[in-house]
Amino acid sequence: MPFGFYLIMAAQFFSSLADNALLVAAIALLIQMAAPEWMTPLLKFFFTVSYVAFAAFVGAFADSMPKGRVMFITNLVKIAGCLLIFVFAWMVEAGDSPYVPVLVAYGVVGLGAAAYSPAKYGILTEYLPPQKLVVANGWIEGLTVTSIILGTLLGGVLISNAVSGRLLALDFPWIDTGVDTAPEAAILVIAALYMIAAIFNLYIPDTGVDHREPSRNPLFLAHEFAHCVRLLWTDKLGQISLATTTLFWGAGATLQFILLKWAETALGYTLSQATVLQGITAVGIAMGAVTAAKFIPLSRSVNVVPVGIVMGLIVITMVFVSSVTIAIPLMVLIGMLAGFFVVPMNALLQHRGHILMGAGHSIAVQNFNENLSILAMLGLYALLIRLDFSIYAVIMLFGLLVATTMALVRLWHLSNVRNGPLPVIPSDTPH
Repeated sequence: MPFGFYLIMAAQFFSSLADNALLVAAIALLIQMAAPEWMTPLLKFFFTVSYVAFAAFVGAFADSMPKGRVMFITNLVKIAGCLLIFVFAWMVEAGDSPYVPVLVAYGVVGLGAAAYSPAKYGILTEYLPPQKLVVANGWIEGLTVTSIILGTLLGGVLISNAVSGRLLALDFPWIDTGVDTAPEAAILVIAALYMIAAIFNLYIPDTGVDHREPSRNPLFLAHEFAHCVRLLWTDKLGQISLATTTLFWGAGATLQFILLKWAETALGYTLSQATVLQGITAVGIAMGAVTAAKFIPLSRSVNVVPVGIVMGLIVITMVFVSSVTIAIPLMVLIGMLAGFFVVPMNALLQHRGHILMGAGHSIAVQNFNENLSILAMLGLYALLIRLDFSIYAVIMLFGLLVATTMALVRLWHLSNVRNGPLPVIPSDTPH
């Protein structure tokens, strides 16, 4: 791989590390404020709204200039979101504001992430040949999952009394910074991580791809985006990869919160301890991602769909687990299936999107659909918690939904195979 690829990975690592640590810190902040329990999944909901609301515009923005510059700008937006969380948290403490502005501030970080994503993935298709996309995605997903592991663990460590006490002791003499709680100290560290990512962004090489100035007419951009959505959903391979990744990311975001609640109920874990279990799941995802990158070429990527069915069924077994000894290998197994499944499907979707409409636009379409799924599934999860559904009932419904939907996608693909030729995928070999 060329050196620029490793700069992309470094930037992605620190930005993703901060994203995942920030979620833990934000959850701790809501708990500290005694916010209702059903508001916790709404953090991710507000984070995700920007992916849907601005989907028609972020792809055009990503394709309008060198993607390293796009990533730099969007990391600055994330830093601004962290500062807003501080401001609104202080207002809540002073009794001048309800909880919702904190969610809105977290949503600003989501806006930065929404604009960052088309550049992050789109640069791969500009910088590398199609034959290296699965390998590149394996590296990126493996590194991203590593950052999820470390970011989740870092968030748990930063909100712990042992570490937060040391951070708070670093307060400037004679200057009241307003940083006087563990979550606030954690968010300060996380903002610094975003700055490190932004510095790496400055050194990402220009790929030499021509960039076009986006239209200033929002109606034109919306019409163009709708056309791109139709292109991917009518492509016989694009529709399968888009359907599977859409379901996967919606399920993954929801599973993140299910796991926290399940760890508390079944294992008696605190939030800080539950983040360790999330990290263990992410280890499995990294293992699955690396395995897929090694053994699944782009031309056989659709063959991994049945793995999604198995993953849904295995999730249901969480209902019967109350021992950490069994929980740890189970989380690793679920993670491995998830990583093995998503890397080839992501690579296929990126390849078809790049062929049909360009990298930035295709990733924006992918984000739009995937985050609609996240919004729907998180909204449903928050509603079930608000209605006092048992976490075990939620797990059963969740697992059945994933397995059933993946089975329907598999049947859809087999129908496509019977009814005509599929688009040609460049021949390649496993790496």
